[in-house]
Amino acid sequence: MHATTAIVTPGKTRPRGGMTKKRPIDWLLLALVVVGALLIIAPFYLVLVNSFKSPVDYATSGPLAFPETLDFGGIIKFWERVNFPEKVWNSIFIAGIVSVLAVVISMLNAFAIGIGRVRGRSWIVLLFLLANLLPQEALLYPLYYMFKSVGLYDNVWAVIIVFTVIQAAFGTYLLSSVYGTFPKEILEAASLDGASRWQILWRVVFPISRPTLSVLLIFFFIWTWNEFLIPLTFLASNANQTVPVAISVLQGDRLMDVTTTSASALLGIIPTLIFFLIFQRTLTRGITAGAVK
Repeated sequence: MHATTAIVTPGKTRPRGGMTKKRPIDWLLLALVVVGALLIIAPFYLVLVNSFKSPVDYATSGPLAFPETLDFGGIIKFWERVNFPEKVWNSIFIAGIVSVLAVVISMLNAFAIGIGRVRGRSWIVLLFLLANLLPQEALLYPLYYMFKSVGLYDNVWAVIIVFTVIQAAFGTYLLSSVYGTFPKEILEAASLDGASRWQILWRVVFPISRPTLSVLLIFFFIWTWNEFLIPLTFLASNANQTVPVAISVLQGDRLMDVTTTSASALLGIIPTLIFFLIFQRTLTRGITAGAVK
């Protein structure tokens, strides 16, 4: 009988679990990510901690320490001084109407440009992009006199009109590119079945592009909620102001202390955080659906 010998060739053994050994560059990237996360979390930590401090507690312990006792004086003071529920309703009303109108207008424009194949499609899309890149400061002077002449100054509808046009310009630019690659076979099959253009839009294009439209709706709402310059310019009365305007106006008040300012920032963050948590799954599904497609 001949004995068989096993020949083992030297080589690198694979780590368990398929994990590769960390390189120095990996540790450097991880350290940068941690530092970046700390820089992002630090302002939220300061706002959260100082919102529940009394002015005396802030003066003795400083801005970084935890509050000795929970004090809601700053939150109550800001809530009552600006009538916070009214400001939240103004922001929800403006951002909600703008997001819905901007999505509908963007879809109609993109359907005409991307699927309708109008002439000069590329130039039209470029014009929408340039309109979206126009700085807001350049719009204030002509829009001020236009709204004053038509009686819309210090009216929430003035802000709604401006933001609907701005957001719809971006939405049209984005959806035109998406609809331009829409499968022609589906559209031709619907047309052969006797569907009109309106039916093709609402029964074929709209259901397929619903995830993308949902993502646009969420972003339009958040972007409009956080806008500051145009609401500050066109909403002069206190009853029409939005949450960011109310916070910024009171932060310049000499009677405001640090704890009340932190409380105002905390109350301004909470509504958008709740909105994001509610629609987080919708946002994730929309992005994932676009990636899979």
